[in-house]
Amino acid sequence: MLFQQATLADGRVRDVRVADGEIAEVADGGALDPENGGSVVDAGRFHLLPGAIDVHVHFREPGFSHKEDWTTGSRSAAAGGVTTVVDQPNTDPPTTSGASFDRKADLAADSLVDYGLNGGVTADWDPDSLFDRPLFALGEVFLADSTGDMGIEADLFADAVARAAAHDVTVTVHAEDADLFDESVKARDDPDAWSAFRTPEAEAAAVERALDVGADSEADVHIAHTSTPEGVDAASDAGATCEVTPHHLFLSRDDLPELGTFGRMNPPLRDESCREALVERVRDGTVDVVATDHAPHTRAEKDASVWDAPSGVPGVETMLPLLLNEVREGRLGLERVRDLTAANPAQIFDLPRKGRIEGGRDADLVLVDLDDARRIRGEDLHSNCGWTPFEGFTGVFPSLTLVRGTVVYDGRDARGGGGEVDGRDEVDERGEEAFGDAVGRNVRR
Repeated sequence: MLFQQATLADGRVRDVRVADGEIAEVADGGALDPENGGSVVDAGRFHLLPGAIDVHVHFREPGFSHKEDWTTGSRSAAAGGVTTVVDQPNTDPPTTSGASFDRKADLAADSLVDYGLNGGVTADWDPDSLFDRPLFALGEVFLADSTGDMGIEADLFADAVARAAAHDVTVTVHAEDADLFDESVKARDDPDAWSAFRTPEAEAAAVERALDVGADSEADVHIAHTSTPEGVDAASDAGATCEVTPHHLFLSRDDLPELGTFGRMNPPLRDESCREALVERVRDGTVDVVATDHAPHTRAEKDASVWDAPSGVPGVETMLPLLLNEVREGRLGLERVRDLTAANPAQIFDLPRKGRIEGGRDADLVLVDLDDARRIRGEDLHSNCGWTPFEGFTGVFPSLTLVRGTVVYDGRDARGGGGEVDGRDEVDERGEEAFGDAVGRNVRR
């Protein structure tokens, strides 16, 4: 396959040839000729980006396939321009032993996109067999309970970090200190109560503790779904890395009256001033990664009281479209989006074949038309849960997604429906989409 006259994230116009699953050649636009029998994509009005690497998803298998499974989750990823996902361990059973890792690996064979599998830590984990498997990372290690009730004590956390350092495995940390939750809030039942309960101070304290433990063991620590500027700054100052989610960048406590319990997640939504501070740190380079914490639940499960609803929202399909709309609106640079979603995750987690459009790397590619924006609607997305907290937002969705040279999603004939973007009426019905076969493989083979 040859992409002709594609504009890369840095603005250069290039021809990009794909062969045998990798990027075979990158040359000046118009310099490469088609090979005999090879397909050609006229990319003159498109941007060509490296596939996004979402280092934080919950595809829910085994145990909760009614929420998501590897087929629906990876379809959602492919349709959103994500070509590699990293699944977290809080499934049923949790991924805390070699046997449970192997079971999840068998299920992941249904994935359209490449994947990594993280190992988890509980009181009865089996570290010897777990570290004998091709782990992407250890974690997310929960310092407070979330979905799956995998919160652990300080001594076990320190032991797990030391073991990970000895095996040269990065530790991904869910940093919240339950001792700093505001118990007095439990008398409330309004949608904002969850945010008031799981305080910003609880995150800041846990981030500092995780960084201290990591430094003691000389471990590589990555802070998951950082929701406060203090957490981002602490990680940056310590030389650690962190990720921020789209929901913490695009939503705040101001949105909770409309979202209700569909806006409950861990860590929770923060004040608007906090959201704005995170956005600034994304723009200035302090934040290393944008990752989704894609954590789907059904509508029926989320439609409960603020204390009974499960935490988590879907996001793997909408991350890149939301960020690309920021580019379209002039609020974020395309190179910054490439770094946040592809180049930085590849560098941080040692994926030398991923993350950039260069000869010899995997042909994980996403073709996008920045002029083609549409309204986000839950019914148009591909996650099994069928809803999104970003209903009505504007996104720029991929036209084509390739994983190691294989087309896994072709949306060039699909247009969004319902509403108007930039004065243009959108068609009422979506066109045809085409998904490829399952080709995903473990990036840690």
